[in-house]
Amino acid sequence: MPNTLITGANRGLGLEFGRQYLADGWQVYAACRNPHSASELRRLAGASDDKLQILALYVTDPMSVQAAAAEINGQAIDLLLNNDLLLNNAGIGGPRGQTIGNIDYEAWAKVLDVNTMGPLRVSEAFVDQVARSERKLIVTLTSGMGSIADNTLGGSIAYRSSKAAVNMVMRSLAIDLAPLGITCVVINPGWLLTDMGGPHASLTTAESVTMLRRLIEGLWPAQSGKFFNYDGSEYAW
Repeated sequence: MPNTLITGANRGLGLEFGRQYLADGWQVYAACRNPHSASELRRLAGASDDKLQILALYVTDPMSVQAAAAEINGQAIDLLLNNDLLLNNAGIGGPRGQTIGNIDYEAWAKVLDVNTMGPLRVSEAFVDQVARSERKLIVTLTSGMGSIADNTLGGSIAYRSSKAAVNMVMRSLAIDLAPLGITCVVINPGWLLTDMGGPHASLTTAESVTMLRRLIEGLWPAQSGKFFNYDGSEYAW
């Protein structure tokens, strides 16, 4: 039975990933900042016959990340899924409406801590468990807003830079972890019908996750270090 660890699993994309992998017979380790308030995730776990385990994990707290890793230390992780925290409403995109001359640098640093350094903290903590698995996958959900080539509108400097930075982090990890046979990719989940995406977005969360899972299922080592769109096409860096 394959195992997956999903961060930001209490709602949105993370919750839907957990629901779908659970339905397909996977063992799911669902990590979120505050399990006690994750009512929908707790309901899912209660009906899972112990196939969904909730972990307390906050990506900016190294002790929290290490404690979660220790809790499932004996397990191999086939898929470590660093969920896009902002789309899951568990992260931050930075204050809105900021322009040159009016940048909140303290808030920007917090965005980088959550969206860039957070996925690296998690990847570091669980790398040995991923290396012991059969699939050996680290998948990070990024954003098209992290693409330098695709930035034609400007703005959203904190969020854009955090996603461009996590793309580079995972590109480096793909090289650094290649000797362990680990495949690392970043994936854009698409324009979603969420509070962030708005009512005119093109994809529901369930539709996006279904396509993302199809893409993830087909990943292999030669694709490590690439940036994909949810439909399987490569995204411009």
